[in-house]
Amino acid sequence: MFLSQKMGNINILIVEDEQRLADILKMHLEEYGFKVETAYDGYIGKQMAEKKIYNLIILDINLPLINGYELCREIRKTNTATPIIMLTAFGTPENKIAGFDAGADDYVVKPFDFRELLARVNVFLRRSESDSSLPKKLKIADLEMDLKTKAVTRGNKKIDLTAKESLLLETFLKNRDKLLTRDFIIEQVWGIDFDPNTNIIDVYVNYLRKKIDKDFEPKLIHTKFGFGFYCSERKEL
Repeated sequence: MFLSQKMGNINILIVEDEQRLADILKMHLEEYGFKVETAYDGYIGKQMAEKKIYNLIILDINLPLINGYELCREIRKTNTATPIIMLTAFGTPENKIAGFDAGADDYVVKPFDFRELLARVNVFLRRSESDSSLPKKLKIADLEMDLKTKAVTRGNKKIDLTAKESLLLETFLKNRDKLLTRDFIIEQVWGIDFDPNTNIIDVYVNYLRKKIDKDFEPKLIHTKFGFGFYCSERKEL
């Protein structure tokens, strides 16, 4: 259980059109001391997310008025820091990648065990708290990442990243000049229960390279075939 913050100071927004499920989640999370607000369609969820900063947002995909993908993208236009967990019946790899591309931090497929959702909520809250003790910015060569706003620049050019691209880059920067295995990256970026046989790492490393390396020198993200990936100004470790 997450205990290092006062639960009453943690605000969670649930955007879920199944009112019964939303109310049950609200009840269970409030039993753990969280403050929880609910919206039953994407439009109201958007209004609530714009008016108030939440510690975490739980978001369905199949929502009336504004679907979850679009709502996630709208939230990310002005808020790159709040963790967003998508909670949905759509569980294909394509759906998950679409969710991550829209800006989601995690993806929970229905039906689910509440204890699993609570564990994931706690992971993101612990991560948010630990981030407050880290340096405010990470740098390598002419690339800079602001850990509070998640803003990324290279050569004074702003680079827009999705939530998962941002977390992947942050993982590389925090472990610069270290060879990172696929298992390590999966655990840090997607969670220990994510399918290790997926090619999602290669997909997102390529996304990241196109944005931070394609038009710049030196190249920063490198592959050591058969071993993993590393972030370094050097071509070889």
